[in-house]
Amino acid sequence: MAAQRMASWTYAENFIATSERVDAAAEAAQKLGAETVSASMGSALRMLAAAVRATHVIEIGTSAGVSGLWLMEGMSPEGVLISIDPEPENQRAARAALAAAGVAPQRTRIISGEASQVLPRMTDQAYDMVFIAGDHQGDANYVEQALRLLRPGGALAVANIPGNDRVADPAARDDTTVAIRDLAKSLRDDERLLPALLPVGDGLLAAIRR
Repeated sequence: MAAQRMASWTYAENFIATSERVDAAAEAAQKLGAETVSASMGSALRMLAAAVRATHVIEIGTSAGVSGLWLMEGMSPEGVLISIDPEPENQRAARAALAAAGVAPQRTRIISGEASQVLPRMTDQAYDMVFIAGDHQGDANYVEQALRLLRPGGALAVANIPGNDRVADPAARDDTTVAIRDLAKSLRDDERLLPALLPVGDGLLAAIRR
């Protein structure tokens, strides 16, 4: 039974094919040592963006533009992606990836800086989707900011939950695992959200803002 489940999981992980431009961006991310999203997680992000008809999306963690490419595929044709990252090399790679994909420059705003400093300056309930790429040291604060920024019916997505399977292991008590576990529980129990934990990539917690 376990082998069959693993085979099904592998099938699901590889079910959606990546484009050449996503593959190129993923290769750039690997060279930079930047984390990125799998095809299964990227396709889930694309679906969420399409489901809420997103025109204004915030991404925390630009990496090399892989998640941005997936999000742009699901967003409205006039949609604008705001991507926040403190690493200039990541931003340069993302700009190159988006340009290679034919994304018009006016459809992206790549902001250099820490999300903890940028998010408080953004407008309440003005965004359709917020994607948090997985800085679990800052996630709890980012989530609170996201809930302020999201319109009712908007989508929240938090990557890397359940954190390489350690969250499910009650014996795992390191600081990072405990932080992810606590964050997941808080999102599950938050009455402002309709959440679901999706077993794609390293895990994606998705929720709709009531």
